Amino acid sequence: MNHPNYNKIYLDLIDKKFPEKKEELIPLLAEEIKNSLELIKFNNLIFTYQKKDILAFNQKLRSYDETSIKKIMEYQKTNQLNNQQMANQFRISRNTIAKWKKLFV
Repeated sequence: MNHPNYNKIYLDLIDKKFPEKKEELIPLLAEEIKNSLELIKFNNLIFTYQKKDILAFNQKLRSYDETSIKKIMEYQKTNQLNNQQMANQFRISRNTIAKWKKLFV
């Protein structure tokens, strides 16, 4: 499956909307964005302050690939977190985490 070229998309976004952050963020784009966790982290670096309603809307549109889900589940095991703590930390529903456990663990 072909993935969008996130590096190019973010380069264009930084050039047009956040030129003041260019020096800080361009080195981070040297490596290819491989999974959805990296994408979310980079997105949070660019859009540091967002209103609650925008955050809630963006959360509904998130999707995670299998690699990212496995990393999240591994994080839960290593840090011995329950589903509620994971839900709060990653802003994912508890039901989603329970579903991922059934599918991937």
